[in-house]
Amino acid sequence: MLEESIEVIINVGSGADDKKEMRKRLAEIFAAGNRKANISLARSGEEVVELSRRAARSNSRIVVAGGGDGTINAVASAVIDTDKTLGVLPFGTLNHFAKDLHIPLDLEAAARTIIAGHITQVDVGEVNHHIFLNNSSLGLYPRLVHEREKHQRLGLGKWAAFFWSTIAVLRRYPFLDVKLSVEGKDFSSRSPLVFIGNNEYEMESLNAGNRASLNAGRLSVYLTRETGRLGLVRLAWRALFGGLHDDKDFLALCSKEIWIETKHRRLRVARDGEVTVMQPPLHYRVRPLSLRVLVPVRTASGPGSPAGQPGWGGGSDRVNETK
Repeated sequence: MLEESIEVIINVGSGADDKKEMRKRLAEIFAAGNRKANISLARSGEEVVELSRRAARSNSRIVVAGGGDGTINAVASAVIDTDKTLGVLPFGTLNHFAKDLHIPLDLEAAARTIIAGHITQVDVGEVNHHIFLNNSSLGLYPRLVHEREKHQRLGLGKWAAFFWSTIAVLRRYPFLDVKLSVEGKDFSSRSPLVFIGNNEYEMESLNAGNRASLNAGRLSVYLTRETGRLGLVRLAWRALFGGLHDDKDFLALCSKEIWIETKHRRLRVARDGEVTVMQPPLHYRVRPLSLRVLVPVRTASGPGSPAGQPGWGGGSDRVNETK
């Protein structure tokens, strides 16, 4: 049986030397599963993008992203319109995409999931031709990311930068005037935060932030109306203990397509934790079952998975081994 070649892109930032042992261990795990892993270490986001595009043009049928949600987004953006299948090695802080697909956070277990070859198809969100796997947002969060990156460039660590950027954003607490067009209806609001999810998010109880499905074929929109800092804390409290959807200052909608207009000529838009400057109007749409992902067998097969919904996924295909 011949080895199948796979492309593996790992975002190591500036710590490439620290990842040499991990690279060696990964190569051994994949080799034991009859996979020849072409492992590339990216030292920047730009390098991740370039390596992803190169991998999308390769003869390998599997392209693996190693990193956080932003890295996985970059690799998925390169392979989504090809015949490639995405593998995930979650090395990030939050790893939302991996968690919602029940992909193990342990390195070796995640690698064995890729070797097993079970495929599901998931929806992808898109805004002005840029995809997102988890969510996109306007207002407070993109500003927070922008401030955090600025503090990190000044030498602060990730968590210290996050703390001081949070203080800075909440001190200014900017509002955004938006008009949403959803299924023929218009909604206007002055809001500190607009959140668009790829499929529907749990917004109440301890499950807040989780998704039961990634293949329902719709986007979710969550909008806080004009409310101050204490009002935002109150909404967060109601999200934890119930009653959020009944709150007059909170709007939740679902649709396959959303248009958002503002008075701004340029707007910071967050996608999976990364910020892009875009020109309104913003056109959001869902791309149903457009991305093939390697997942644990219970996720691919549907029954017995926490989703319990059809298909977690779009199928239980398997990557055929080369003989």
